[in-house]
Amino acid sequence: MRIYDTFTNSNREFSTVSGGKDVKMYSCGITVQDSAHIGHMRALIVADIIKRVLISEGYNVFSVYNFTDIDDKLIEKMKEGDDYRIIAQRNIDEFMKFLRMMNVLDFTVYPRATNHIQEIIELIENLIKKQFAYESNGNIFFRVSKFKEYGKLSGKNIDDLIGGKRIEINENKESPLDFVLWKKAKEGEPYWYSPFGRGRPGWHIECSAMSMKYLGETFDIHTGGEDLIFPHHENEIAQSECSTGKKFAKYWVHNGMVNLKGEKMSKSIGNVFKLRDILSRWHPNVVRLYLLKTHYRKLIEYSEERLNEADSAFKRIQNALDGEILERDEKVYMEKFSEALRDDFNTVQALGYIFDAVNEINQKSENSSFLRGEVTVMLNRLGFISEKKEKIGHKSDMINLLIEIRENARKNKNFELSDKIRDNLKEMNITVNDSKEGVRWKRED
Repeated sequence: MRIYDTFTNSNREFSTVSGGKDVKMYSCGITVQDSAHIGHMRALIVADIIKRVLISEGYNVFSVYNFTDIDDKLIEKMKEGDDYRIIAQRNIDEFMKFLRMMNVLDFTVYPRATNHIQEIIELIENLIKKQFAYESNGNIFFRVSKFKEYGKLSGKNIDDLIGGKRIEINENKESPLDFVLWKKAKEGEPYWYSPFGRGRPGWHIECSAMSMKYLGETFDIHTGGEDLIFPHHENEIAQSECSTGKKFAKYWVHNGMVNLKGEKMSKSIGNVFKLRDILSRWHPNVVRLYLLKTHYRKLIEYSEERLNEADSAFKRIQNALDGEILERDEKVYMEKFSEALRDDFNTVQALGYIFDAVNEINQKSENSSFLRGEVTVMLNRLGFISEKKEKIGHKSDMINLLIEIRENARKNKNFELSDKIRDNLKEMNITVNDSKEGVRWKRED
């Protein structure tokens, strides 16, 4: 497997921090002051594909998706009348509904910033002790000048940043680049007690505290939108590595933005498209296909025309699956499909093999019945919802996918996962037989 790493700007061969088959992955989640939009879903689908590919390659994935449930935006939203906790819970509930609708694999944990105030305080205290942070007028700031590697993710130069006009001047800071770790509470704002006084955490410190709590001081993969590279992820690296003295994340995976007529989707200018509106009009499979038809690192244009194209394309796939579906050991497209996904999660090329198979089916190939089975497995691998379970025959597509994952686990000597899959299949009355000729399974009535 190869992954494009933003930190090195290169396609790197994947290996875990531990050297084994356990992957630890953190995905920057949404700030829950409002309903989620299509940009949030793109980042989520990218994380979902990464997890699906890793699992199919025999890895065990421990994944974290956080919710930022306290920040300036939520406090501003409170002016409309509701408490920040009510606003956050409402939007988290809706988001989880969308996650299920889109058939996104569950993350292992979904931490909230407000549930990790103690961890945040302890991290800030450690930074103060090491003189990487300082107090000013009740606020705690990170001292950027003390971290000589600042800018190593984004490629930005400290001197250029200080000279730039976009840096906000704040008389409480030692330097305009210093960023807030703890904000002093203003009148009427939510707050928590801390050794620094009443206040609340800054945005960047939340992710460092939550990721390190669940994944350790160094973990494998950190994902998020490319708009988070600077300053959010740059600041995460700075405060985390200054606290621990260790590398923060081994691979940084960033997805491109969703644009509308050449402009980045943004709540501030009001050109966002809410998921609730999109999913009320389009099937989740259509939305997933629309998102996967563009490589995850590239910009994607949002338009009705693109969604219509995805709708037509998915109908072509559905029509091709009408008919007898058979399975066989020999696969025509599966290995090339899998290889595409192993090469930086190239869903564009992987989808190309699906449509090659669809074209062959439509040409009334003598292999059509077998190709339908192969297409079904490939669609499942990409997270599409199977709506023809009764026609596939007792979920044989999912069983074959589990068998394939088990085989990969055995090749990688991950016998714990292999045995677990065998036991799960046994509970489904599926008997697996390993032989020199390959793996065979049968259903015990």
